Amino acid sequence: MLKYIEFGIGNTWFVRTETELSDGTEFEEKGIVGPVNFQSAYIRIWIYKSVFIFDLKKGFRLGKKVTTLN
Repeated sequence: MLKYIEFGIGNTWFVRTETELSDGTEFEEKGIVGPVNFQSAYIRIWIYKSVFIFDLKKGFRLGKKVTTLN
């Protein structure tokens, strides 16, 4: 199980906890929901379809938004 604490405009809530379960499902909850095992912090800045990621653990990365068609 992985947990992500997110702060940001554009989410359901300004502060939320996103939990990813081992079977691939995920859910979100309002606020910070413990227990939390802190491993890293990062900032993502979106400009159109590009994302700039500044991560304390992995350093700087640049990515593109991926869209899927169902």
